[in-house]
Amino acid sequence: MTRARNMPPPIEEEWPAILLVRPQMGENIGAVARVLLNFGLISLRLVAPRDRWPNPKAEVVAVGADKVLKGARVEWSLDEALADATLVIAASARPRGLEKPVWGPREAALNIRAALALGEKPVVMFGPEAAGMETEEIARADAIMTLPVNPGFASLNLANAVAVFAFAYAEARQVEDLPSWFRDSESEPATQEELEKLFGHLEQELEHGRFFHPDDKAALMKRNLRSIFLRARLTVQEAQTLRGVIKALTIGRGGRKKDDL
Repeated sequence: MTRARNMPPPIEEEWPAILLVRPQMGENIGAVARVLLNFGLISLRLVAPRDRWPNPKAEVVAVGADKVLKGARVEWSLDEALADATLVIAASARPRGLEKPVWGPREAALNIRAALALGEKPVVMFGPEAAGMETEEIARADAIMTLPVNPGFASLNLANAVAVFAFAYAEARQVEDLPSWFRDSESEPATQEELEKLFGHLEQELEHGRFFHPDDKAALMKRNLRSIFLRARLTVQEAQTLRGVIKALTIGRGGRKKDDL
């Protein structure tokens, strides 16, 4: 993957941990590992995987998320897998008759981030592909997370279910910390002086082309044009580029000659 020059080091958050209870297919475990790393999470736990572990099929599907697979913690009981957790959230698409808070993925993500700020160790549990977790297993959780799926077709592939949560968690992270590679570090915002030069240049050429007609509408038309560019929050480079565009359209190839000004 090509990395932008100003991209920071990869995001690799140890918490929350993602716990797969009795996962059945190695391919799904590999897909979960991949999506976790996609969204900056690296802690994967497995309780009693059906197939042998390590699983070659998981390695094939993980496609580069070897760090997550090799670091996966495998236990044979839920007690062992949750021993160090201080906050447990269970993913379930079905009501279980349990008196627990029920969160959507975004609310769960925000609550987890708040818990992490207080030093907690959250674990999010997902059940096996065939039927999900048993009610007794979900009873171990502090809260239930349910995804906004179609009630008439609520069964999600295991990796897809994890992906919905992982995306919501990464989205919550981005609310607080927009990725630095999306911040424009190449050009400063255009100043009012630079914007006025752009507007003056544009209006001069539009007047030459008799755009402002009738005359009594000219002031309104100019305000509307300025509003368009002001909403864009132009940078210095963008303002200069637009002035170059105006010049090319009016003086350059196909336009009028300099002596027509």
